Amino acid sequence: MLVKVCGIANSEFIHRINEMRIYFTGFIFYPKSERYAAKKLSEEQIKSIPGHVKKVGVFVNENMESILRTIKRYQLDFVQLHGDENISFVKVISKKIPVIKAFRLDEEFDFEQLSDFENYCSYFLFDTKDKLYGGTGKKFNWEILQKYSGNTPFLLSGGISPGDAENIHKIHHPMCKGIDINSGFETEPGIKNIDQIKEFLNQII
Repeated sequence: MLVKVCGIANSEFIHRINEMRIYFTGFIFYPKSERYAAKKLSEEQIKSIPGHVKKVGVFVNENMESILRTIKRYQLDFVQLHGDENISFVKVISKKIPVIKAFRLDEEFDFEQLSDFENYCSYFLFDTKDKLYGGTGKKFNWEILQKYSGNTPFLLSGGISPGDAENIHKIHHPMCKGIDINSGFETEPGIKNIDQIKEFLNQII
């Protein structure tokens, strides 16, 4: 199972990253976020992430030029588009860098709309629908995932906490390739509880 730790905004996490079996690190480049990486971490700190851990830049309705500058500046490996980016936008940026496209789910979500994105995204990320962009710290009904019949692998996000290991093991969807964790493992916005993450990873990997 692939694990993405998102919303990283402290240097201690980067210094101790090799203690954790994670595949993705998520850095939020959305100025309205409490975890806005550009204010919390330097270029050198983010670029120092070991090569086997993929650096993901998270953007919300950002313009193409700004995203491309940030990719180059921080040597990102993926972009996560967490806003209302349309298929035309995704097509263009997918030619530059692998894309994780986030979708916010509720009971009414129409999975048919994902078909246009299938050929341009390396992963989908399924999060909880909310009025605001970004993580809500809340779960959606994971049974909804059974309605997804596409071929693009996805990461499960939305309110995952240390007590969810057993329920994650019960998800048997063939396209569920990993999870995205964030606020459920924090002592304050952007500051992760590393020991708690390590213990959790021992339960699910």
